[in-house]
Amino acid sequence: MPEAVAAALATPGLPILILAALVAGMVYGFAGFGAALIFMPIGVRFLDPLSAVAAFQLSALASLFSVVPQAWGQADRRAAGIMLGASVLAAPLGIWVLRTGDPEGLRWAVSAVVLITLTALLTGWRFKGTPGVPGWLGVGAGVGFLGGSVGLNGPALILFQLAGRDPVERTRANTILVLTLSSLLLLPLMALQGALSGQALAIGAMLFLPYLIGGWLGRLVFDPSRAGLYRWVAYGIIAAAGLMGLPIWGR
Repeated sequence: MPEAVAAALATPGLPILILAALVAGMVYGFAGFGAALIFMPIGVRFLDPLSAVAAFQLSALASLFSVVPQAWGQADRRAAGIMLGASVLAAPLGIWVLRTGDPEGLRWAVSAVVLITLTALLTGWRFKGTPGVPGWLGVGAGVGFLGGSVGLNGPALILFQLAGRDPVERTRANTILVLTLSSLLLLPLMALQGALSGQALAIGAMLFLPYLIGGWLGRLVFDPSRAGLYRWVAYGIIAAAGLMGLPIWGR
């Protein structure tokens, strides 16, 4: 473990990763989405995709303390439970893709998913299906597969939730609950496939506190009457992260 910590401290760009975790947590706290969309493109610039996914999923557990307690009472827990169950079934396939895929191809995939999701959000594209068990199962499978393969468990859920007619508080709460708990469940599934390294876990532990502080600050400024403003701020930060993460820039 001391070797893993030393390797984590020597990670190129560690201060940038810490700042990215802080900003990702803050956006997650006030918008209820966007943390992985912000962190992952930057994370894969300095870490191999496997380590970036593992480190982020561990740091994201800070949401269990910063925003989940408030979201728990506002969420549709039945829908969240069904989506989480489907995500657990789909995640192993995603983790296999992450373990066996070409790292450079996965880096391109991260930025592509981020920018495609952002384009869908900006153009107003949403899922058209009626919320219900089939829809929840399909979205949950998307959460698990994308979370396991490129660390982006949010896109399918975000586009699904924003298409609904729930109040903004419930939409935000559902998203927070599913994304945070899917991160928690993804870690043991990664461990079963030997996809957790000591260095990645050490980096995740270092990012935990910045993510926690960011989530707490974001929750403090959340005001349902300003949901539109929060979304546009999130979109701007996601766009910057997605462009920064393109492999064309190098490190």
